[in-house]
Amino acid sequence: MKRILLILILTSWECASAYGADSTNVPGKWQTTLEAGLAAAQSSYSDNWGGGQSGSINWVANLHGVANRQLTSLVRTENDLKLQFGQTHNQTDSTKKWQTPIKSSDRIRFDTVWKFSLRAYVDPYAAGYVETEFYDATVPAHKLALSPLEFSESAGISRDITKTASTKLMTRLGFALRQKIIKTSVADPVNPGIYSTATSRVNDGGIEWVTDLTQTLHKSLTYTSKLTVFKALFISNNPLENDPDRKDFWKTPSVNWDNILTANVTKIVQVSLAWQLLYDKPISLSGRFRQTLALGVNWKM
Repeated sequence: MKRILLILILTSWECASAYGADSTNVPGKWQTTLEAGLAAAQSSYSDNWGGGQSGSINWVANLHGVANRQLTSLVRTENDLKLQFGQTHNQTDSTKKWQTPIKSSDRIRFDTVWKFSLRAYVDPYAAGYVETEFYDATVPAHKLALSPLEFSESAGISRDITKTASTKLMTRLGFALRQKIIKTSVADPVNPGIYSTATSRVNDGGIEWVTDLTQTLHKSLTYTSKLTVFKALFISNNPLENDPDRKDFWKTPSVNWDNILTANVTKIVQVSLAWQLLYDKPISLSGRFRQTLALGVNWKM
């Protein structure tokens, strides 16, 4: 894994030498976009319908906001907000009654990057993000708001490998600090159905490498990708400290590869395919994958 990480970093900086960064750092107004979308699918059956089918309602709502500005000839800020929430409603096979909806999508993520142009081969930057969910429904009777919650602050060097009307590729390498706040539901052993909340915190720090790509494949087709690799150098409150077989898992680099492909069928009808690959050894020995395909209405402002 360490060898792969080194090859990826060297390849990224080698690619940077083949392109020139945009040198037009003219202060200007905020460049903002806001996209909101809603996708849904529905089916239902009467209570005398045979065959074992059951109805369902699936819906997911998305909001994506971007706000960038060249504040001065030396300072630029780029901000990105992603919100997603969806639920699935199912009928029972026998009675065809609708069950309590369950969560199918849930994400809150805000990224901010501040770049300081020195008109050199690389520029310093400061960045941060916060990521959480609207609520944790591991225990349906005791939902935990904004859990798990993760913060990060980083600083280092960055380079815009290419920046054109159709392609934007940026990479950055620096030192990052992360803070994780994890809530868990604890059942009362005396009173069934009564829960309390236990909170744990994990802090770590290390080397972070992030590469962002925005590619316009067609006037109605856009691909966006973010690859984040983090190698922890230290940790506090290691939750696996008492497990001799897994207590050093935090030293393994973690990978987060986030992608979305959007196609605008009409001005308001959009098809989107999103997929995310996560590798975090303390959580799972294998990679975790999630994918969402949605067709729905979309508003862009």
